[in-house]
Amino acid sequence: MNTDLQLINDGDGLAVIGDPTAVERFLVSEGLPSRDLGLARLGSAFNATAGAAQVGSEIAANSGRWVKLTKESAQALSKHPLMKGSTADTSRAVLTENGKIKGILQLVRTPGSMLSNPALLAGAAGLMAQLAMQQTMDEITDYLAAIDEKVDDVLRAQKDAVLADMIGAGFVIEEGLTVRDQVGRVSDVTWSKVSLTSITIARTQAYALRQLDALAEKLENKTKVGDLAKAAKDAETTTREWLAVLARCFQLQDAIAVLELDRVLDTSPDELDLHRLAIRAARQNRVELISRCTERLLARIDAAVDTANTKVLLHPTASPAVVNSGNQVATTVHDFRGRLGIERDRKSSDAKRWVDAAGETRDRMLETGAEGVDAAKRIGAETLDRAKAVTGKLSSGIGIAGRALRRRGDGEAETAKEA
Repeated sequence: MNTDLQLINDGDGLAVIGDPTAVERFLVSEGLPSRDLGLARLGSAFNATAGAAQVGSEIAANSGRWVKLTKESAQALSKHPLMKGSTADTSRAVLTENGKIKGILQLVRTPGSMLSNPALLAGAAGLMAQLAMQQTMDEITDYLAAIDEKVDDVLRAQKDAVLADMIGAGFVIEEGLTVRDQVGRVSDVTWSKVSLTSITIARTQAYALRQLDALAEKLENKTKVGDLAKAAKDAETTTREWLAVLARCFQLQDAIAVLELDRVLDTSPDELDLHRLAIRAARQNRVELISRCTERLLARIDAAVDTANTKVLLHPTASPAVVNSGNQVATTVHDFRGRLGIERDRKSSDAKRWVDAAGETRDRMLETGAEGVDAAKRIGAETLDRAKAVTGKLSSGIGIAGRALRRRGDGEAETAKEA
């Protein structure tokens, strides 16, 4: 058995390629869940290239599995230091089972024998991109099921024509995925149907983003706690629904990209890598657009909560309601952002209790009162000291004047006596 394993890391996932038995032993040893990379699909795509027979034999002799890169999988891969391999570009991994060494594998982290062919390397990278997007699609499906067991009913209940168009486009895209799975490729007929749906999905995404922006503006324009409580409560359900629409759009856009890469692989395999990079950039732009929109909504929720907590004494019922609704909205938004790989740390806001607020107000009043008493004492003491100083000066002045008068009187008496 050939124990060489070739690893490709594209930032989203890890491809493990090599002898089928060695690949399986490595993944089981590390406890890594994986999906079939689908290397066999590259064989037909490169039939017309030079050395097609050699490429085909290399593909047939190897197996490929894809592992999503997460904190857990990264930790599993780095839990033990790799030993130096037989060549400069290889490392050796020790396979263990129940604490006992079961084998040693050579890990090639740079393109090795099979992947020395640039076309094959580009093809493998394209397959990895498809699997990463399919993984996200599956996670969004789980997300939609978690927030509402009847999310399809929620979407279909919308009366907006743009959402109805999105639902119809979803049927076409899902049909394309089904045909692709059955046939193994994306035909001209399938692609002609699917390619027309991208504009519809983009329009629906823009519509959903505008609705979320409108929610943020509505919260921003409310200054009274009672109005904030009503707006925040309305936002609980509305936010969940529009995030469901946005998640569905993102899922369908990924599905279109998967079919698009298949189409390029089938018609222009030499352009696959450039197309993969372009799709990756466009997808990242969508993520950033959604990130900015949801961040604005979170900022308005935080501001509403802060406002409510400062006015809890005057609104002991409405203020906690704003905080509770705000936390519900924030939790929903962060769950959605996490599915798209947008991370942001946030702690739930605590509703300030009326008793606590009253206690804080009392303490401030007592503190202010104590400061006033101290100030009065200081002022009184300073005034008394100044009064004493003035009195002392007056007494001194009177004494000097009296002595002067006495001396003057004595002088006049002497003059009269002499006369």
